[in-house]
Amino acid sequence: MTRTFMMVMAVVAVTMLSLAASAGTISGKISGVSGESVVYVEAPAGKTFPAPTQEPVIDQKGLMFQPHITAVQVGTTVQFLNSDNVAHNVFWSSVGGNKKLTHNLGTWPKGDKRPFKFDNPGAVPLLCNVHPEMAGYVVVSPTPYFAVTDKSGAYKIENVPDGSYTVTAWHEGAKNKTQPVAVAGDTKADFALSK
Repeated sequence: MTRTFMMVMAVVAVTMLSLAASAGTISGKISGVSGESVVYVEAPAGKTFPAPTQEPVIDQKGLMFQPHITAVQVGTTVQFLNSDNVAHNVFWSSVGGNKKLTHNLGTWPKGDKRPFKFDNPGAVPLLCNVHPEMAGYVVVSPTPYFAVTDKSGAYKIENVPDGSYTVTAWHEGAKNKTQPVAVAGDTKADFALSK
């Protein structure tokens, strides 16, 4: 191998290590509520992120939205599937409380899917006109840095670039709570929510 090639490889290796060292983890626990919550990092002013290519599926099965809570990044297309033997509908009355963003995907039979691209951040309460007892949520994060907690309220968001951010915790029926977080390696951020 040539000396120039070896030097280039050394520079690439050092660059990769420095990039890895400049990303951290935010972890913590949500208390005061039971069940799953969503924690996400707010977008720094003027910062945008490429839309993900994966399309998560929310199934309507057993007269329930499954999963009950789905977290996605802004720009994600979600596929809504009907696996029940009855027709289902999917609609929402707002996105992040903005009632101008109401939408109705219509009603469709078993086996069919309907896609929708979520371009606005916030919680989206999912409902079904055919079965009013059905409810679920899509929580649209403004960044790719988000996590759904486990049942105990624990969460971990990995690969967050070092820096200062605002982090938001969301829980069904509770008021959102935000707090500033300075990420430098492993960082803790706990939230106490109330209904």
